[in-house]
Amino acid sequence: MENKSVVRRQRLKLKSRRMVRRVLPFVAALFLATPLAAPVTRSKAAVTHVSVAAISKATIFDQKVHGLYRDLQVEEQGLTFEVFEKAMTGYLNLEKTNQLSDKQLLTVVDFSLPSTEKRLWVLDLESKQVKFHTLVAHGRNSGENMATTFSNENESNKSSLGFYVTEGEYVGKHGRSLKLAGVDEGYNTNALMRSVVMHGADYVSEEFIRQNGRLGRSLGCPALPMDQKDAIIESIGGQTAMFINGPDTRYSSKYLNQDVAMSTMLNNSQLI
Repeated sequence: MENKSVVRRQRLKLKSRRMVRRVLPFVAALFLATPLAAPVTRSKAAVTHVSVAAISKATIFDQKVHGLYRDLQVEEQGLTFEVFEKAMTGYLNLEKTNQLSDKQLLTVVDFSLPSTEKRLWVLDLESKQVKFHTLVAHGRNSGENMATTFSNENESNKSSLGFYVTEGEYVGKHGRSLKLAGVDEGYNTNALMRSVVMHGADYVSEEFIRQNGRLGRSLGCPALPMDQKDAIIESIGGQTAMFINGPDTRYSSKYLNQDVAMSTMLNNSQLI
């Protein structure tokens, strides 16, 4: 009888722990939303309050990013949540440091996808709509149909990963083009010097894919279809965020600071 009692108590404890893990995020959110009747004075209580607050902020942030991902309906278009979350984290970090305009646009390029797929998205975070979803070329030395290697070096003819802030337009050898300022040290900060810009190209089209089995490739620029380049350049020009993702596990960025992203999102009523 004594052994059965012990087993029963152990099962009850395990059940209780599971229940706590399930309800803690919801209790934390409720805790933050409810004003305290009196100030917390004991150090142990203060630590508990901070812990609950941290859990709640992380939970709310996760919920909001998932909610925005669902509202944009980009999963159906091939943009994974992992890439979207990185892009959003960087966007919020750039917004915190006042590097962006008030357009609330985020351009995501996912070079982990083949060039035969539409792998560029321009997202309107305010209206929660996809403004553009289209093809985009990578650098000729980054790979054939798949981009596998990247570089920040001049004359490498490779694409560069990371976060960018768009600058102004100009007319060059490719016609209407948009300057891109790379902000990830060691990954894309030579973009302006390398003339890595957004421009249109005839080799970025469904017809080119049908004839060659892949898109044509640039000298490192994220080149666009000719019939969409003007609209995209006009839309995203002037201090908006761009994130170029790729299959490089070594990539890291100071703009992937989730604490900064959480703080920025929770203070931005338009994104909540």
